[in-house]
Amino acid sequence: MTESANTHVDPQDTISILVATDIHLGFDYSKKRGGQSDESFVTFEEILKYGKDNEVDMVLLGGDLFHETKPSQTALLKCVELLRKYCLGPKKCKIEFLSDSEHIFRHCAQKHVNYKDPNLNVSMPVFTIHGNHDDPSELYPVCYPLGFGTVGSMDILSATGLVNYFGKWTDLKRIVISPLILKKRNTHVALYGLSYINDQRLWRLYRDDKVHPVLSIFFLCM
Repeated sequence: MTESANTHVDPQDTISILVATDIHLGFDYSKKRGGQSDESFVTFEEILKYGKDNEVDMVLLGGDLFHETKPSQTALLKCVELLRKYCLGPKKCKIEFLSDSEHIFRHCAQKHVNYKDPNLNVSMPVFTIHGNHDDPSELYPVCYPLGFGTVGSMDILSATGLVNYFGKWTDLKRIVISPLILKKRNTHVALYGLSYINDQRLWRLYRDDKVHPVLSIFFLCM
């Protein structure tokens, strides 16, 4: 049985996405089950190395990169070192970003995808949301240009230009989830992400019809 021309997919059109979640950098596994104290960093390095060795187009993190929203300076330093080691390089990123960067990254210091930053050479971009462990809402409020928000570990990483932090809610009266529209040659993907919100609060938002995803043809949700 031969493959029809209509179903053939050119490998150069394929968007390869490495998905990882709940890495919990900074958690001391030796105190819980006899593991290594730096086990979370070993795991994170294995993930990034796998992505680089297999030349994935991007890494997608589903939250809880850090075990705490205010990690130790050591944990933050090790994370930055690993991201610099594996995500920066001369290889050109093949993904086009078609969404409105100013809107998607409105809560970030840098309002564009990091591989478009002229001061960085990003070969393997990392996109991430925050989870319940690194939820910035537990911390003190700060003055944002738009008058909302709190700062957490993901905001700091985003400011370094090493990750693309999206899906951070900024208004609990009405949540509009706009997708990341990604393109590689003839392939388009709409990637939706909503960072952690307390379960009961999120249920009330859905009940009151205050969560509104902007629909697209082909999408992934985080």
